[in-house]
Amino acid sequence: MLTDTQAKKAKGGEKPYKLADAGGLFLLVSTTGNRSWRMKYRFAGKEKLLTFGIYPDVSLIQAREKREKAKAILRDGRDPAVEKKQEAAARTLGAWNTFEACARAWHELNRPRWSAVHAGNVIVSLENDLFPSIGAMPIKDITEALLLEALRKVERRGAIETAHRIRQRASDVFAYAAAGGMRSGDPAAVVKSLLKPKPKATKQPALTNLVECRQLIADVEAENASPITKLANRLIALTAVRSAVQRHCRWTELEGLESENPIWRVPPGTMKLALRLKDDIEFEHIVPLSRQAVEAIEAVRPLTGHLPFLFPNDRHAHRPMSENAVRALIIRANGAIYKHRHCAHGWRSSFSSVMNEWRRREGRPDDREVINLMLAHVAEDKVEGAYNRAAHMERRRELAQVWANLILNDAPPAVSLLDGKRN
Repeated sequence: MLTDTQAKKAKGGEKPYKLADAGGLFLLVSTTGNRSWRMKYRFAGKEKLLTFGIYPDVSLIQAREKREKAKAILRDGRDPAVEKKQEAAARTLGAWNTFEACARAWHELNRPRWSAVHAGNVIVSLENDLFPSIGAMPIKDITEALLLEALRKVERRGAIETAHRIRQRASDVFAYAAAGGMRSGDPAAVVKSLLKPKPKATKQPALTNLVECRQLIADVEAENASPITKLANRLIALTAVRSAVQRHCRWTELEGLESENPIWRVPPGTMKLALRLKDDIEFEHIVPLSRQAVEAIEAVRPLTGHLPFLFPNDRHAHRPMSENAVRALIIRANGAIYKHRHCAHGWRSSFSSVMNEWRRREGRPDDREVINLMLAHVAEDKVEGAYNRAAHMERRRELAQVWANLILNDAPPAVSLLDGKRN
């Protein structure tokens, strides 16, 4: 058995040497006189080595305690070297990390492979629906019951699909934490079958009658609501862009608003494209702006022109508008008569139906291709080399103005919405 006196007196020599204790523990003395505790053991038929620290920082008594702990791990059929690495990883990541800290670290790890829009949606969903309930808790303490209750709150407001998406994101966060040694098990996997089933996918509701579309705009703009949301609906209707494109529109994307050819240059990262194309400038979408679209943009400028987004979030001004803002306004318009009949995305179908009917009446068969270009309708398997962002731009501009004149016939100017009621 090694004594503390022997350890203290050990000096460096021409070669490193060992001072044995018992149970595989020994003190390795280097040529410079540095002394470190080591333990030799066998696991799965192989000889292995553990390091316990430098003497005298780690005393003889402490080294023996570490040896006994390692032996206990071996008796359980586990490798103490692996256990030590896991403990070190947990300390590095923070063994007492909260769910929010882990979620933000997981998000940062994955953000480079996501589009900017998706990355934003992911973190906002966690901030809105999980962080308030479980964000401050140590991730190792979160149980199935706690997670399920947080998801039930999402279900209770009718957002069933959102609850399923958030559950999957929580599952990825728990997997990240488990890999870092911060917890074991995935409560999100357990509660999956306890959530309400996802509703069957249905076609996005849309009005396709021009008279009804005009009335919808009038009803929406008569509501007691924020003028920003009303103008957002008007701009979607005029441009027929996807609602995500509208919500993420930045002032820097708008060009030539005072010229004869104003455009909205939508970056590819916001478009519905394959991930491999979202950083390719060749696949940006150029939206020619009608006179009425420019008026709507200028009407909102006094309210949001100092912010990054045309249509910011109510609670977080430097984030885009909620995906439910325009949808909720349409649903409640005129006593909720448009519920299940129209949505923000439905303006694309409205534009397509009305304008295709218009071109047939006008005897303009070639305009079908132009209308599809205005909707950025390009087949996923043909998109590479098949999308010309500037094709038929002059005709696209003409049709954008035709549509604006049709849809806003007898509508008040956009600036008048600033004087209306606000919520």
